[in-house]
Amino acid sequence: MQNPWMYVGLFVLVGLLIPVAAIAIGAILGPKKPNAIKQSTYECGIETVGDNWVQFKAQYYIFALVFLVFDVETVFLFPWAVSLNKLPLFAVFEGIIFILILLAGLVYAWKKGMLEWV
Repeated sequence: MQNPWMYVGLFVLVGLLIPVAAIAIGAILGPKKPNAIKQSTYECGIETVGDNWVQFKAQYYIFALVFLVFDVETVFLFPWAVSLNKLPLFAVFEGIIFILILLAGLVYAWKKGMLEWV
């Protein structure tokens, strides 16, 4: 009988081999004729005017990260909520602790002002 972990190892190997092979083939077969026009900054066909350095507020990124964390956690909580009546009491307590940790993170983000879109 074959080892079931062999399939996992094969999957990881193929999953790593395909992107590495694609990048290597592109690097080997791709054209390599750099010149001044190809190396210049291109932005929608228009020459840049003024300073290229623009500062963005980190608040937008933090807001997006907080949203992403809670969005992903919802994906984890949905199967738990669907099978709640079939779970043992220990799993229910684990889910409640998980929700409390999420609420603590939400309160922390709220107190820090990370959820204000100003």
